Amino acid sequence: MTSPNTTTDYKFFRVQDEGRIRIVTLNRPEAMNALHSEAHEELETMWDEFAANDELWIAIITGAGSAFSAGNDLKAVASGKRTDYGHSGFAGITHRFDLDKPLIAAVNGIAMGGGFEIALACDIIVAAENAIFALSEPRVGRIARAGGVHRLPRVIPQKLALGMILTGRRVSAAEGKELGFVNEVVPAGEALAGAKRWANLILECSPMAVRASKQSLFKGLMEPGLEIAMRKVYPAQHKNEESKDYVEGPRAFAEKRKPLWQNK
Repeated sequence: MTSPNTTTDYKFFRVQDEGRIRIVTLNRPEAMNALHSEAHEELETMWDEFAANDELWIAIITGAGSAFSAGNDLKAVASGKRTDYGHSGFAGITHRFDLDKPLIAAVNGIAMGGGFEIALACDIIVAAENAIFALSEPRVGRIARAGGVHRLPRVIPQKLALGMILTGRRVSAAEGKELGFVNEVVPAGEALAGAKRWANLILECSPMAVRASKQSLFKGLMEPGLEIAMRKVYPAQHKNEESKDYVEGPRAFAEKRKPLWQNK
C-alpha cells in the first residue's frame, strides 16, 4: 500500500507526497528561500515524521521561485533574530546522520552557503543548467559549519574543495558536474522532473537494500580501512538479509517478473 497523493502547506515550505516520494519545496521565494531558526524547527519536525513513515521511501528537496536556497537568512541575523538550528541541523537535515532513506536535491537555481549545504547533505544532486553553487560564508565573516567544510572535501578532491571554500566563489552547474558533486545537469526548469526520474529508478530497487547500501557506505567510510569496513555487517544490512524482500528479489528474477517490495 502506498501513501495517497497529498499536499500540505507549512509556514516556510510545502510538502507533496506522491506515492512513495515526498517532495519538499522550500517556500520563501521573497527571501530566495533563505532559512532562520523558526524554519529549521518546522523542517526538523517534518523530517522526523518522514523518517518514521514506512510508506514514504524517498524525499526530494527543491525551492520555490528562482532559487533553491540562499542559505542563512542574513537579514534575520542583522536584525538580531535567532538563526541557530537544532540538533538535526540546517533545514533539519545537515546533522541528521541516521536517515537511511535516500534524499535527492533538485537544485533549480541559486544554492548558496547553507543552501549548498542542504544539497550536499542529499545523496544525489540534480541541477538545472542555471543553478549556481557556493560556500559563500567567508564573504560574510563565517564558515560553512552546517557540513560544507566537511562534506565537500569528502565528495571532491581536497584542493578543488579548498578552492571553493577559501574563496566563496560561485560555481555553475556544469562545473559542479565536472568537479563531481553534481550527478546530472538538466535544462532550466527541469530540476524537479530530473529528480523524479532518479527517484523512480531508486523505487525499482528494494527499499531495504537501498537503505542498507546507504548506511553501509557512510558507516564504512568511518572505518580505519577497507578490510575492516567490508568485514562488518551494519544494522540495516542485517535487517535487509532477514527480510521478505531479500527472498522476493531472486524469486522475481527467476519468475521473470517485477519484484513486489514489501519493505519488510
